[in-house]
Amino acid sequence: MEPVYSQYYSKTLPCLPKEKKVTNLRFFFHGTLGGENPTVVTVARANNSSPSNSIVVEESPLTIGPDPASEVIGNAQGLEVFAGQDTTTVVVYLDFGFTKGEFNGSSLSFFSRNPATQKERELAVVGGRGKFRMAKGFALLNTYFINQTALIVEYNVTVIHY
Repeated sequence: MEPVYSQYYSKTLPCLPKEKKVTNLRFFFHGTLGGENPTVVTVARANNSSPSNSIVVEESPLTIGPDPASEVIGNAQGLEVFAGQDTTTVVVYLDFGFTKGEFNGSSLSFFSRNPATQKERELAVVGGRGKFRMAKGFALLNTYFINQTALIVEYNVTVIHY
């Protein structure tokens, strides 16, 4: 067989400045931690069986209001790594895909530390797709409701995009 030779090709184009947009969003995340149809499932746990040393995957709905029967506007998919010796800290990678309204087909990506035991906290927006391409920003989280099987978190997101 004859080797194939090719040349490296690169072309740099000038970046045409586009106007930045700032979008503020408010919605609610609904995690179901148990029961028949959980949206959050543990896939790995350390040998010590501590819940603060585990990895979970999830696909949870996003709604316009805190009521679980509120209109669904998208879903959160991703991984959460629970780690911490003194307190439960969660490192999250979540992609929030929007399925309705002005941002239908777009998503926001979060990768950040989430001190889950605090009622109010902040996550970093590190990217996005569609109308949120090249997004950056932050989300202020407020735990609205929590018990053994359900979690409702209010998200107030400020995102800069083009």
